[in-house]
Amino acid sequence: MQVLLVLAHPDPNSFNHAIAGMIKNTLQKAGHTVIFHDLYLEGFDPILPADEISRDSVLDPEIVKHCDEISKAEGIIIVHPNWWGQPPAILKGWIDRVIRPGVAYRFLEGDNGEGVPLGLLKAKSAIIFNTANTPEARENTVFGDPLERIWKDCVFGLCGVLDVHRRIYRVVVTSDEITRNLWLSDVQDLVSRVFPKE
Repeated sequence: MQVLLVLAHPDPNSFNHAIAGMIKNTLQKAGHTVIFHDLYLEGFDPILPADEISRDSVLDPEIVKHCDEISKAEGIIIVHPNWWGQPPAILKGWIDRVIRPGVAYRFLEGDNGEGVPLGLLKAKSAIIFNTANTPEARENTVFGDPLERIWKDCVFGLCGVLDVHRRIYRVVVTSDEITRNLWLSDVQDLVSRVFPKE
């Protein structure tokens, strides 16, 4: 199985990077092909230019590559911190430029874009791993966990990926090595369950 793994955290020593490393290792040991993008390391340009909005736009070769990879992926895994209840800007820009009409979804004939789209992604399952420094009770009571809606409904649900799993590890800033190792074991378990050995 071909799995697309996208990481969005600027610090190579972050727990997000440790999560991505565990995911990559787990998938490869299970016999899967991993397409891995560390968006910050690669210097991904998140700015969507006006001439790229149209479905028929001529795209930068890098964006064409990303679009090709996500359209062929049989599974997708995203790793990022919770910043202001949102993905980091670089990942939001990746969504804007790669989760495109004609690649990830299309509108039905006669629909000018105001209706319900038809999902086009081949992937059947997706996992999102988030880190946070807000305790769960406060997150849910005060903020309502907007990342849940963004990923399950606004991104993957819209694009036809209905088997969506999500894990949040918190509070990272005060966590110790034992706790982080337990979290990494949980990462391994979830990835192995959703994407078992070939």
